Amino acid sequence: MKINFYGLKAIYLHEMDRFRRTLGQSLLSPVISTSLYFIVFGSVIGGYVQNIDGISYGSYIVPGLLMLTLLTQSISNTSFGIFFPKFNGTIYEILAAPISTFEIVLAFVSAGATKTLIVGFVIFCTSLFFVDVEVQFPFLMIFLLILVSFTFALFGFLIGLISKDFEQMSIVPSLVITPMVFLGGSLYSLDMLPEFWQVITYFNPVVYLINGLRYSFYGISDFNVLISVGLMILFFIICVFAVSVLLKRGYNIKS
Repeated sequence: MKINFYGLKAIYLHEMDRFRRTLGQSLLSPVISTSLYFIVFGSVIGGYVQNIDGISYGSYIVPGLLMLTLLTQSISNTSFGIFFPKFNGTIYEILAAPISTFEIVLAFVSAGATKTLIVGFVIFCTSLFFVDVEVQFPFLMIFLLILVSFTFALFGFLIGLISKDFEQMSIVPSLVITPMVFLGGSLYSLDMLPEFWQVITYFNPVVYLINGLRYSFYGISDFNVLISVGLMILFFIICVFAVSVLLKRGYNIKS
């Protein structure tokens, strides 16, 4: 299959240019939020919980906060990226261009994942000002960050594709993803929960993602890291299939 690199590059650069125009807002908000997490949770809760599994509380929550940023940013970036052309009608120009469905998805998802990784890097650097961070498996960390960014950027593309207005588009990041991250052990160890709630938490897929990333930092996890990677790859394949089917059918685009 011959790829139209010019068309792919045009969409990618257009999305990155939009990110550049709002660079201050895109970076400032996550940095302030992360700083507040460290100030509030790190200082207040850290005063009661000195360490978890031999790691200081402030350092322990870094992978969870990083995962929160990755999930919310990747979904919101890509969902808005595909929804806005639908909103202003420029989606028809993209569909009429000599570019395949695969190339459209690849361009939007790559741009969304790139923006997410930039924000994630800034958040990681911000955490260094507050706590000591150790990365025992840097290549695993990079692999997981890229995999999570692309997977949930693809999920964000799916959300933007099926959403009919901005309200629908914001439901999943604000009312689903954020609570799942907080309930997925981002700020605490699962061992700190009562046994009943530990069992309930096992059904939260975000738990496995946070634990996988935490393992790459400190070498500790409540689960085998292969479970985290396997679930992420499975979710990525499901999203690819769903997006391909909806785009080919013109769902919520061609009417």
